[in-house]
Amino acid sequence: MNRNTALNQLSRRERQIMDVVYRMGKASVSEVLERLPDPPSYSAVRALMRILEEKGHLKHEQDGPRYLYLPIVPRDAVKSDALSHLVRTFFGGSTEAAVAALLELPEGGLSENELDRLSQLIDEARKQGR
Repeated sequence: MNRNTALNQLSRRERQIMDVVYRMGKASVSEVLERLPDPPSYSAVRALMRILEEKGHLKHEQDGPRYLYLPIVPRDAVKSDALSHLVRTFFGGSTEAAVAALLELPEGGLSENELDRLSQLIDEARKQGR
């Protein structure tokens, strides 16, 4: 199973846990529990983190009496896979359609600096033949 397929098969709670671990870099069960919306019990979070470890998303290291969990796949790789999946699934593989949809979002207003940066990225993509 590739990384993208595996990530898409995570439950809502597993994705929430992964988000906390990615934001923190590494986290204990207690730290994750503190940051989850409507958190389940400590033992439920601990069990889910063990499951995420078995699925190959997390690893742990010993820190005194507790385990600290770290993501196995770098966040940038996960973001890239998730975005690619989103574009394929909802925009028929069209990057143009995905970008247009983002620009049309009411909360997606861009500053002049952001528009300039996007223009630079588009120019670079043209030069690279993408």
